[in-house]
Amino acid sequence: MLKIYGIKNCDTMKKAFTFLEEKGKPYAFHDYKKEGIDAGTIRTWLKKLSLELVINMKGTTWKQLTDEQKAKAQNTEAAIALMMEKPSLIKRPLVELDGEFTLGFSPEAWENKF
Repeated sequence: MLKIYGIKNCDTMKKAFTFLEEKGKPYAFHDYKKEGIDAGTIRTWLKKLSLELVINMKGTTWKQLTDEQKAKAQNTEAAIALMMEKPSLIKRPLVELDGEFTLGFSPEAWENKF
């Protein structure tokens, strides 16, 4: 089963949910804004995805960080701590299926994948 990580009220997440529901694809949702996210889960993502892909550097949360925080985010352990503190830094949606991970939502890409 698909597992989707993200924030419920995010517009991109809403598009992803609608896509999956219209296709009749069941999924489990982890709202890391409400439920938090642990270091172990983030480390699992980082085994398959680069840190630069997982952190949303175009989002408001990233832009609000100090230069010092942004510099620290280049270090994996510091970046993990920052993502745990500010889960809105994580690109959305992050989808897990059979040990593989997909970032972001694109109807065309998802059509072939899910």
